Amino acid sequence: MLQRMCGRAIIVIGAGTGIGAATVERLCAEGARVCVADINLAAAQAVAARMTEIGHEAHALAVDIADEDSVSACFADAVARLGGLDGVHVNAADLRTIFHDSDALSLDMATFDRTMAVNLRGHLLCTRAALPHLLQSDHGAIVYTSSSASVAGEPERPSYAASKSGLNALMRHVASKWGKRGLTANCVAPGFVMTPEMIAGGAVPPDFIDQCIAGTRSTRLGKAEDIAAMVALLLSNDGRWINGQVIHVNGGALLS
Repeated sequence: MLQRMCGRAIIVIGAGTGIGAATVERLCAEGARVCVADINLAAAQAVAARMTEIGHEAHALAVDIADEDSVSACFADAVARLGGLDGVHVNAADLRTIFHDSDALSLDMATFDRTMAVNLRGHLLCTRAALPHLLQSDHGAIVYTSSSASVAGEPERPSYAASKSGLNALMRHVASKWGKRGLTANCVAPGFVMTPEMIAGGAVPPDFIDQCIAGTRSTRLGKAEDIAAMVALLLSNDGRWINGQVIHVNGGALLS
């Protein structure tokens, strides 16, 4: 494994499971010191424990990105323990709202408000907490997890799509405002990814998986490790000339 992240201090938000957990594992394998942050502290602690057991430096913190005080406390604690901050991956979302995110006519506004509170406002809170520290690094980088839904034009999930479109705009603003100060900001937009939790749960019907594979220009669906690899690239020196971009990692399901 490349050691592109050797000694770097990174926070991964939404790191207890799925893409976030895979990102922690990839960053640690590349030499980073990682704060594993999640609203589910037990899940974050389990990820951090796995990393420390094999010799990596990781610790867990609780964070609710919809709560400004929680975000501020998490970043303050993480930076104090890490001794600075070089990179952030904001990967959090309240996916429970997706099941109620119907269409513009029948949508319950509480679903819309909650989606925006986490997927957009929460990411802004994380950005505000991270920026003063990232700007002190000579290789500060922030990566957000967006979605292909931000551009796909789906007939459902309007709240989710709007929140991710807004997140793309937030990322471009950050890159435009602070790029000249050495900061990079980018979004990774995953396609359909089979996380370890989805595989273990067996809740995804085989025929649905076949339909998803048929809709890609690939031989398989995505893995959490596919997204983690792109995040690691964007947080490393290899990604220093990539700024203000939404990078789709989807096996060719969406061509852009």
